Amino acid sequence: MENSSEKTGERIAKIMARAGVASRREVERMIEAGRVSVNGTIIESPALNVTGADKICVDDQPISEPEHARLWLYYKPLGLVTSNSDEKDRETVFDTLPVELGRVLSVGRLDINSEGLLLLTNDGGIKRKLELPTTGWLRRYRVRVNGRPTEETLAPLRAGIVVDGEKFQPMNISLDRQQGANAWLTVSIREGKNREVRRALAAVGLTVNRLLRVSYGPFRLGELKPGEIEEVKTRVLRDQLGQEPLAEEAEKPRIVRQRKPVGKMPRHGTELDAPASKGPRGGGKRTGKPADKRSFPDRSGGKSAPSRPSGKPHGKPRGR
Repeated sequence: MENSSEKTGERIAKIMARAGVASRREVERMIEAGRVSVNGTIIESPALNVTGADKICVDDQPISEPEHARLWLYYKPLGLVTSNSDEKDRETVFDTLPVELGRVLSVGRLDINSEGLLLLTNDGGIKRKLELPTTGWLRRYRVRVNGRPTEETLAPLRAGIVVDGEKFQPMNISLDRQQGANAWLTVSIREGKNREVRRALAAVGLTVNRLLRVSYGPFRLGELKPGEIEEVKTRVLRDQLGQEPLAEEAEKPRIVRQRKPVGKMPRHGTELDAPASKGPRGGGKRTGKPADKRSFPDRSGGKSAPSRPSGKPHGKPRGR
């Protein structure tokens, strides 16, 4: 196979991920299994650049045209598993997403008993960039615990704690208020290890009975309600993640409901309106117009970007 694309084009795994075939890692496994061909020749290594002139097939079937990179903000409700399938046959996030989104990947996970902001993307590169611990994206949570924590209780978490032999980085944690037998905390972490917040709080004697993620890096939950989705505008992807601009961009945000209800979900209530939940975004009623340009800190603490960006999805539906 003639390959003049070593110095041009893009890596085949990236192209296939953007076409919605699978994540880059899964594509690499497909290549190793001999399932991928380029211009009629089975390839053995993902270390190959391709261009739009190359014909890529998986199991002898041509892949779709690559889509531009997109990112959505999604309010994950309680009771959904963040995986493509579940061995216990529980309902997953992907079972309830609107068909029009096509194939998407989740950036990290929220467990079945957690709710709030979950980022979704059609691009494996965005997923990897947002998940890597070395990028240090800050995840912020509002957490309700059973107990009466003190500054002394929280000190080990701020210093960095070891749980079951696993070292957690120091957490930024504040006690917002005591409410009867429960207390509200704001917890910020940069690693996002498996059930990190719950495990760390349990290690200092606090049981989490509600956990809601309110932000992930510069992206915020804002006023989204359970099951709602909002697309991030291309200019914000470009500013925050270095993505290339698209030829066209919707002017107004579009909020879509999940495909089917998953029961009565909690709404933002007075319990979540403690002072710590207020951010640089400010107040204001939600409308069908684009959000005002307000600023919030990105992961570096310097640059600003428009608050809770959005755009209009226009992808083609695909089966999952």
